[in-house]
Amino acid sequence: MILSLPIPTTSPLPYTSHLTSPSHPSLPLTTQTQQAILRSALKAYSHAPKAQKSSHLTAIISALSNYIPYLSALSSGLDGKPVNDEEVDIILRQEVETEWKSLLAASDIVTLPRKGGGLGRGKKGRVKLKGIDAEVVMVLTTLATVHRLMAREQLRGIYTSGNAFPEPEARTKSIAGAMRGLLNANGIHVYLSSLCASMTTPTSVKSGGNAGQPPDVSSGVQNGLAELAMAEATLLAVLGDDPYPAVVTQARDKNDKEWMVKAPEIPKVRAHLFARLCIAAGEHAGRAEALFSSSSSERNAMKVDEEIIDYSRNLMRTARAKACRFFGIDEELGGETGKAIAWLRGSRKELGVSIGTNEDGKGWAKGWGKVKNDFKEKREDRRIEKGGEWGVDAGRLEEGRVVEMLDKTWVKMNDTINTQVIPPFEPLLAGMPSGREIHSSTPYVAPGLDEDVLESMRAPPDPDDARALMNDDDSSEDEAPATDGLPGAFPNRTPGASAANEYY
Repeated sequence: MILSLPIPTTSPLPYTSHLTSPSHPSLPLTTQTQQAILRSALKAYSHAPKAQKSSHLTAIISALSNYIPYLSALSSGLDGKPVNDEEVDIILRQEVETEWKSLLAASDIVTLPRKGGGLGRGKKGRVKLKGIDAEVVMVLTTLATVHRLMAREQLRGIYTSGNAFPEPEARTKSIAGAMRGLLNANGIHVYLSSLCASMTTPTSVKSGGNAGQPPDVSSGVQNGLAELAMAEATLLAVLGDDPYPAVVTQARDKNDKEWMVKAPEIPKVRAHLFARLCIAAGEHAGRAEALFSSSSSERNAMKVDEEIIDYSRNLMRTARAKACRFFGIDEELGGETGKAIAWLRGSRKELGVSIGTNEDGKGWAKGWGKVKNDFKEKREDRRIEKGGEWGVDAGRLEEGRVVEMLDKTWVKMNDTINTQVIPPFEPLLAGMPSGREIHSSTPYVAPGLDEDVLESMRAPPDPDDARALMNDDDSSEDEAPATDGLPGAFPNRTPGASAANEYY
């Protein structure tokens, strides 16, 4: 599973009022134009219905790719660094101030009020940030978030039980694409972690009685996001060769008819290697949780959203539970069925959930408990199919299904054929080995302007473009929330539509 973070919106940033460039006069205005294009793309995503939001991700990536080189050129010019071996003189008229909607701050924090009144209870507002480095951090954090959301879209097909079950090649391709997106996000957060640690311009928020540094510009939080992305990418590397989740999903697929012909084939896996990879993923997720929690307790800092901390904790549990399952598979392949069942019990312990066991640890949910588990599974399936917030449990429910399937199979085999003693699982958990890494972090490298583009910035700016940007409206996304239609009306019916142009 991959954490779903919201894509923020931002306010207009008049670079021409804050900066001027004697050597490249058109650079501030062109940067302001690219920022306006990005703001429009973010607003279009915010206003779109949930089912259509994924179609806007490509436009946001394009807007970010066009904006970042100009923003990097301004930042380098302010720091006195050359751009493509060319000096760019930037004069700071006044401190750059920008407003962004925080991705990570707790939702009960009231920040800057928007037009038309207050924000309303439980809604996140925009935070005011000072310094161009803060703009760089928020823009690149948005880029990492888009990579994460595109990775989620890659995985949607393999978790949807209502559609046709994907072929192995398509499943492998989806997992590989999602893994690349997470590694890109990891590299961006590693870069931002060092950038936030070296920021000299203080960022501040003062509104609604709340003041402090938002978690988005915290070095520890960015490091935590990097650890979280690495944990998810490591688990995806395991998922690509793990046949058991696919077997469970296929068994729950109402359109699958392959069971009429043959039983699903479960190839042998490199269980011990996968177990150590899962342990490494759990270590990354544990560090992410610790970084988020410690950043929330810092002085003059806003709290990180509890849902993000809970997700990191659940991801750590899921990763360790997967490791226990793979150790059990390794023991079962070696003929140690009793020890394998003990590992499954340790897996259930790591998941931190009770799944309808009796006093001696045998049996799974029955009766009303079985009904509740089935209801949770169907509700999760509907979230995936409708594009909702699926995977908020970091895969604990999915891993519980796999452990339940193996437990029933191995217990039945042990009771009828092997009859081996099942040892306690506590010593097995205490003796788990260390993790093994499969990925390495590659820090993000900000793209620069091409030489011909930088040369064109020496021309004077167009006054008409400046006047057009000054008239840009800053309407908030909270004023026109995205809806799928009028309440109680037919889907996609818009306000003001009359019966004369509707066909029934």
